[in-house]
Amino acid sequence: MRDPNTPLPPQAGPLGITEDAANQLDQKAIAAIAQMTGGQSPTLNTMALMDWVAHLSASPGKQLLLLQKAVENLQQLQRLAAESTVNQVQNSVQQAAQGTRLTAMTPPAALPTPITDRRFSDPAWQQWPFNVMQQSFLMQEAWWDDATSGVRGVDPHHADWVSFTARQWLGMMAPSNFALTNPVVLKRTIEENGANLTRGVRYALEDMQRKMRHEQPPISDEFVVGRDVATAKGKVVLRTHLMELIQYSPTTKEVHPEPVLIVPAWIMKYYILDLSPENSMIQYLVNQGHTVFAISWKNPGKAEHNMGMEDYLNEGFFAAMDAISAIVPDQKVHATGYCLGGTLLSIGAATMARDKDERLASMTLFAAQTDFSEPGELALFIDESQLNLLQAQMAERGFLDSSQMAGAFTWLRSYDLLWQRMVQEYLLGERSRGMDLMAWNADSTRMPARMHTEYLSQMFLHNDLARGRYLVGGHPVVLNDLKIPVYAVGTESDHVAPWKSVYKIHLLTDTEVTFVLTKGGHNAGIVSEPGRPRRHYRIGTRPAYGGYKTADSWVQDAELHQGSWWENWHAWLDKNSGAQQATPAMGSKDYPALEDAPGLYVMER
Repeated sequence: MRDPNTPLPPQAGPLGITEDAANQLDQKAIAAIAQMTGGQSPTLNTMALMDWVAHLSASPGKQLLLLQKAVENLQQLQRLAAESTVNQVQNSVQQAAQGTRLTAMTPPAALPTPITDRRFSDPAWQQWPFNVMQQSFLMQEAWWDDATSGVRGVDPHHADWVSFTARQWLGMMAPSNFALTNPVVLKRTIEENGANLTRGVRYALEDMQRKMRHEQPPISDEFVVGRDVATAKGKVVLRTHLMELIQYSPTTKEVHPEPVLIVPAWIMKYYILDLSPENSMIQYLVNQGHTVFAISWKNPGKAEHNMGMEDYLNEGFFAAMDAISAIVPDQKVHATGYCLGGTLLSIGAATMARDKDERLASMTLFAAQTDFSEPGELALFIDESQLNLLQAQMAERGFLDSSQMAGAFTWLRSYDLLWQRMVQEYLLGERSRGMDLMAWNADSTRMPARMHTEYLSQMFLHNDLARGRYLVGGHPVVLNDLKIPVYAVGTESDHVAPWKSVYKIHLLTDTEVTFVLTKGGHNAGIVSEPGRPRRHYRIGTRPAYGGYKTADSWVQDAELHQGSWWENWHAWLDKNSGAQQATPAMGSKDYPALEDAPGLYVMER
């Protein structure tokens, strides 16, 4: 006899299809679409384009302004072309009359559009006909920027997407990307009798073959993990399903009593902070007398598909805190988080504050967002339509493949990461010089399906942490519970975590916040060791319960310093630490040393 409390199995309708079967069919269809489009939503493209076209069509004033701008651009180009032609003829006639060899003409006195674009910084772009080409391109970029922005009634996300897409198409068609329209490439080709193009074809074929074999780029062969990078000495003292905890060996006779815990993002290998010995942040901290621990995240596969944000919190941050408390007992911890690791640390610190856990001495955030209301251009790739495709694709694989993440970052910085490299390697025939940061960037990671879905939904789409809706253990956590000092670092040209978004930590807590804005991007701005030339940073401290300044006001008032911000951070840690004492033991009875750093997880591909 059937138990009346047992639910009935799903019943098929007249067509013999259950709801579960329909959902599975939808998932496979959507995953197939994601596979064909590289994870980009064709629905978003269509909706954004239709939204923009429909509202632009109903805006005659905007159309007239765009028409007027197009006519002005055409007139300016005609004047520039005429002036350039006259200059060229006069220059040729004068030099022919003098019996001298023809040289480059004198460029026009002024260009319609000033050149600030690095693609056209070479003086050869000032010569005819290349000056007309680059001016035509720059005018088109400005025109399309006007056309895709400021159209009344268009959804802001759709407007941003159309504008971004237009920039990508224009960037692909830039005259600097083609041999016949790039004077630098033409000059090199003439000088080398085409040898540069021959090398470029060979490099392109090599890269295609490597990609087909799923091999790492050639630069990664020069930087072996544990030999050339990730070389700081230490021991793995804890291993969970999601991370290894590394304790680093001291290099000073005495150390500050409060250890430093580094929580990196699981979207990257931890050794971004332990690159070559000369630019290793971990080694720098150890040499300054700090006991350093760092989390090395596992590179997840299908087996970890159901690991969520709370798993990373419990088996990552909290597990590391418990281990450190056993190895260095009765001492508070300077917790430091980078990118997603900083967001996770913020959640963990707020949880500890809620639960009256006072084991933290301070919190440091590197390029880490806590309020996602203005996350920058990365938000272009995150909406309900995009998330629908990602969820379906990740449900089939169990994880987000690193190539998809790399693709999004590449399009955000398409000139630096794509077109410039193609011109340098395939047209000029110059292989990129091997760099530890580039090798690290090629050593990519994956993300579990559940965790990535939760992160995108709860942070980017719904901004739950900033709005007091983020739950840990079934109860909300808020950053305003924090009483420890905070040191937050933003970078001037960050495309992943824009500094004004990082700055919003000021709105979420009343505790003391020291904010640093440093030169560089998301990675190069953080890896900014003392002694590196042409570095600067701005710094300002808001005392606990102090007044709020907007980001723009803060920049005007902040002190400008030359050099590396690492030294300032060390001084800040020193100020918030006790007097130095004897170094602690490596590991403990409950947390014995398992093996030498950098451990096993960092080696997983």
